[in-house]
Amino acid sequence: MSQKYQAKIHVTLRPSVLDPAGVAVKSGLEQLGHSVDSVRIGKYIELSLEAPDEETARTQVDAMCDRLLANPVIENYVIEISQ
Repeated sequence: MSQKYQAKIHVTLRPSVLDPAGVAVKSGLEQLGHSVDSVRIGKYIELSLEAPDEETARTQVDAMCDRLLANPVIENYVIEISQ
C-alpha cells in the first residue's frame, strides 16, 4: 500500500563553482548599505509523491534530482522527506 510523502529539496552550487547571481545580489545588498561576506543563490523545490515507504520515496526523489532537478556536476542537493 502506498503512502503520500512530501519532499523538500535544497539545491545549491558546489563551493568550487562561481556564482554570478550571488555576486550580483551581494553587490546590490552592499549598494543598499548592507554588509555581507558572501551570497550563494540556490533553488528550493517541494513535491509530493506516493511510495510504499520512506526509503523508496527518498530513492525516487534522489533519482529525480540526479536526472532532472539538479545538475550533479555543479550542484549539491539535500532532501527532506516527511509524511
